[in-house]
Amino acid sequence: MKQAKSGDMVKVHYTGKLDNGTIFDSSEKREPLQFKIGEEKVIPGFEKAVIGMSIEESKTIKLMPEESYGPHRKELIVIVPKKNIPGDINLQIGQQLQIKQENGHPLIVIVIEITEDNVTLDANHPLAGKDLTFEIKLVEINE
Repeated sequence: MKQAKSGDMVKVHYTGKLDNGTIFDSSEKREPLQFKIGEEKVIPGFEKAVIGMSIEESKTIKLMPEESYGPHRKELIVIVPKKNIPGDINLQIGQQLQIKQENGHPLIVIVIEITEDNVTLDANHPLAGKDLTFEIKLVEINE
C-alpha cells in the first residue's frame, strides 16, 4: 500500500481543535488541503504526521506549540501611540491590522488593548502558545 513520503504532493481533509473542543479550522466543507511534503508550507507537526499515511487513512494528533505556531512571545506585543494609527480606522479589540515592517514586508497584528493615548498590538499568530489537535484524513498522494 502506497504511503506518503517527502516529495509527494498530498491532499488531506482535516479539522483543527483547541483543547476546549473549539474548532478553529476545517477543510470538511471545501476542497482538501493540498501541499508538497518537505516544502514546509504547513506547520511542522502536521506535515510530519502525514508522512507514512496511506490513502483513506485517518489519524488524530495533538501538537504542542513547538510543533505548530510556536510559543506566545511577549516581545511580539508592542504599544504604539494612537496618533500613529490612521484616523480613518475605527479601532476595536480583536481587530486585525496590517502594518509594514522596517524591511517593507507586511505583518498582521491584532489589537488587544486600546487606551486614550495608546494601542497595544500583538504580532503573535493567533494560535501561538496553544496545544492543537488535528483529525487528518489522507485522500490523495501524487509522486
